[in-house]
Amino acid sequence: MSNAIYTLNAEVRSDLGKGASRRLRHADKVPAIIYGGHKEALSITLDHSKLLQAQANEGFYTHILTINVGGEEVKAIVKAMQRHPFKPKVMHVDFQRVEAGHELHTVVPVHFINEAAAVKKGGVVAHHINELAISVLPQNLPEFIEVDLADVAVGVTLHLSDLKVPAGVTITELAKGAGHDQAVVTVNKPAGKADEDTAE
Repeated sequence: MSNAIYTLNAEVRSDLGKGASRRLRHADKVPAIIYGGHKEALSITLDHSKLLQAQANEGFYTHILTINVGGEEVKAIVKAMQRHPFKPKVMHVDFQRVEAGHELHTVVPVHFINEAAAVKKGGVVAHHINELAISVLPQNLPEFIEVDLADVAVGVTLHLSDLKVPAGVTITELAKGAGHDQAVVTVNKPAGKADEDTAE
């Protein structure tokens, strides 16, 4: 995928407040902020149509973005995005600065693969989570975490500790201790199957 998707052009915003934000949105601009790292928070504006196009890609939320502001390139990730309740409109974006050597705490999607193999065995796949909180250095940030169901037997539940994550990635919940080993996915027996087995 082209790196252009992960590059945004922005302008420094000096006119702050609700009224100013409202005027920006009427002009097809999106108010945003970049914070974190060893610099002060920076208020910016983005072109709404360009932002809307970029955020349609899942990777936009998990890649390190390049934001061009006043001739300076800022590396950042999306931390929060406020949307209009019913219009296809982004209202505000929070970006967090990325600094080499400093861990990121972020959320990445979970992709389940080979579900058809589990279904062929007679199982019914139930996802318990669809995203994962992780800690990772910027250079090791994955776009997603993959969970392979090819060899998962019917009746088995995979937990966080069963996941194979890329080198340098720490699952936030597991770092809290064994009691936080959440269920990720279960290959259940079909409804009624357990009763039949009991009857036999």
